[in-house]
Amino acid sequence: MEVGPDWETLIERQIREATEEGKFDNLPHQGERLPNDENPYAGEWGLAFHVLKNYGAAPPWIEADKEVRGLLEKRDAILSRAVAGPAPAPFTRRRDRAALEDLVTRLNAAIARLNAEAPTDRQHRRSLALAEELARYDEACRR
Repeated sequence: MEVGPDWETLIERQIREATEEGKFDNLPHQGERLPNDENPYAGEWGLAFHVLKNYGAAPPWIEADKEVRGLLEKRDAILSRAVAGPAPAPFTRRRDRAALEDLVTRLNAAIARLNAEAPTDRQHRRSLALAEELARYDEACRR
């Protein structure tokens, strides 16, 4: 048997023989689209997402959203500390407010990246207002 120019013929013959033997009869989802259990909302992007997931990567807007979520967790941790304990000392308040300012700057940059890379506006996030975040911190400190 020759395998070079006849490679496609060899494959076609194997498929034809398997069909004749009934090896393709009664397969699940026969005549239907295969279900996409990983992400039923991916649509035509399903295969691409599957390949990226197997490679350990994600689309750029997903990676940007992960960064945003990580920074939001750090912000929430600062606010939680302010609420949980006694009123923080002046030094602690200055340190936390400076950390919040840095986080809001980094968050807004990450949100801008996410909004620029996301395929639709459904994945977009609103930027944070520094004054509002500092006011939330001050309110948390008063509790």
